[in-house]
Amino acid sequence: MIAHAAAADVAQGFLAKLNEVIIYPLITLMMAIALLVFLYGSFIFITNAANESERTRGRQHILWGIVGMVVMVSAYAILTVATGTFGIEVPN
Repeated sequence: MIAHAAAADVAQGFLAKLNEVIIYPLITLMMAIALLVFLYGSFIFITNAANESERTRGRQHILWGIVGMVVMVSAYAILTVATGTFGIEVPN
């Protein structure tokens, strides 16, 4: 029984470290990339207001930037709920 508790503590510590070092920073990086795609699309859309094909290209970047941000916020929320359910500390 003691070995089971020790193994659970080791697994929980591993998952907490994995979240802190890899998963949460990766979500933050992907969120930043999605924001840059959105801003790039906005720049293309505004600077090429007279060119319909470039506006369409800018609109596509804006759309995919928003989709990326929504996916990353959703991933963060799901991960936060999962770690809270299993009692793993979430890094700030």
